[in-house]
Amino acid sequence: MNKNTSPRGDEAKGIGPLLKKPSTIHTPSNQMFEGWYKIADNVHELRQKPADTEKITINLGYVDLGHVDLMVQEGFYSNRTDFIRTAIRNQLERHADAVKQSTVRNSLDLGLRNYSREDLEAARRAGEKLHINVLGLASIAQDVTPELARATIASVSVLGALHASPAVKAALADRTR
Repeated sequence: MNKNTSPRGDEAKGIGPLLKKPSTIHTPSNQMFEGWYKIADNVHELRQKPADTEKITINLGYVDLGHVDLMVQEGFYSNRTDFIRTAIRNQLERHADAVKQSTVRNSLDLGLRNYSREDLEAARRAGEKLHINVLGLASIAQDVTPELARATIASVSVLGALHASPAVKAALADRTR
């Protein structure tokens, strides 16, 4: 055999040496897919992950907005949102002592506070009424009925956001400030 002739003649037919190798792509069988579905059926979400941000809308004058855009253009901030978040954090830091004193004075729970159906049912059994005072996020579980909420929650004051079903929010509207 001369050196210009391939042993099988495949290169001459346009089939390169890479195409002769066995495929490395594996196609799963139906049994594998069925097994995956069985595993997926056993997975349950333990608790819903709360949103870690809340969208707000602000109105700015054109000159102020232009200044923000200039700071972004010059690379001081990655975008308008980055600038606004930084400005808000700076103001909160500047007034941190006053916020801390007010939080204590008003008996506010700081951060995330979840109220489950079990929490409210326990309050009802104990004959207690809850006063929800939160600075951050107050969350009332989705399985709480409007009747249970009205029977166990005396007042709602949230500085931040309240997550609850529309029916529960409506039932507590006269107790929310």
